[in-house]
Amino acid sequence: MTSDAVVIVGGGQSGLAGAFAVREAGVRPVVLEAGDRTVGSWPEYYDSLTLFSPARFSGFPGAPFPGEQDRYPTRDEVVSYLDKLGVGLDAEIHLKTRVATVETSGAGFVLRTAAGGEFRAAGVICASGSFSRPYVPQIPGDFTGQILHVAQYRGPQQYAGQRVVVVGAGNSAIQVGYELAELADVTLAVRRPVQFVPQVRAGRDMHFWLHALRLDLLPPSVLSRLIRGTPVFDTGLYAAALESGLLDQRPMFTRFEGDQVVWSDGSREHVDTVILATGYRPNLPYLEGLGALDETGMPKHRRGLSLTHPGLAYLGLEFQRSFSSNTLRRVSRDAQYVARRLLAR
Repeated sequence: MTSDAVVIVGGGQSGLAGAFAVREAGVRPVVLEAGDRTVGSWPEYYDSLTLFSPARFSGFPGAPFPGEQDRYPTRDEVVSYLDKLGVGLDAEIHLKTRVATVETSGAGFVLRTAAGGEFRAAGVICASGSFSRPYVPQIPGDFTGQILHVAQYRGPQQYAGQRVVVVGAGNSAIQVGYELAELADVTLAVRRPVQFVPQVRAGRDMHFWLHALRLDLLPPSVLSRLIRGTPVFDTGLYAAALESGLLDQRPMFTRFEGDQVVWSDGSREHVDTVILATGYRPNLPYLEGLGALDETGMPKHRRGLSLTHPGLAYLGLEFQRSFSSNTLRRVSRDAQYVARRLLAR
């Protein structure tokens, strides 16, 4: 392979967005995907997951999401969409190709795979997602019940009749907590109260207004001053569940004691299962020897461009350039920005 190639690590939503942007700029990219399809981690999400944005706002530029445009696509619809995008993409795609290390080589890079392969590149875009690196907070004490991250959750049936605590106040925590509450006794343990944002205003989905008012373009630092906490889009269903007591929220518990959690007011309660909807961190183990990451494993970057290595870039990072950088509906915008600047170098 020629050393002037642009290699993209990861063939999920961020990797495909990067590949489209590089191709639009006139370069045929190389995509290295560890799985056997260009769908990323989407098949691994819980069964009932739906997008929080309507189909009309969820497709890539030039590749609209199929079907009725005001619906909220399901997990399996997203898998099908990404699969077809990968099949039709004019790129050199290598499936079942896991990158083990990235090293510098002259003015470029050499990527070595777990199977012993080697790819040389002038530019590298890391788009390997975060699903494989769920964030598990340190909670004092030992818990003898079941504890899992939402990445391991599939559906509510096996928790029927249980006392369940879901840790988190974001969209996934609310969606999972709500469906569990039909079968189990569920509490959301939160650092801050859930921040609901109406899904529809004046007959339009909130994503229409985010687009029309250009709020999606605001830097995260600006938007965080307008909205405290993580906004949860709601048609009124979730807020009603909290108001009715079907689902409740309490300040985060302070510790575990056997099969109990100790709440902030000192009370103790038996809990069968704790589900951590606490987010993810970038999964970049192949960069550990490059010096591109900080001590916590986070990339040193500005707006997706590496601060340590010219020619190295990232896609799909949370708050990379905007509040929605790591979402299907906005990663293409970041991809175009990164591709233009990477190729200009």
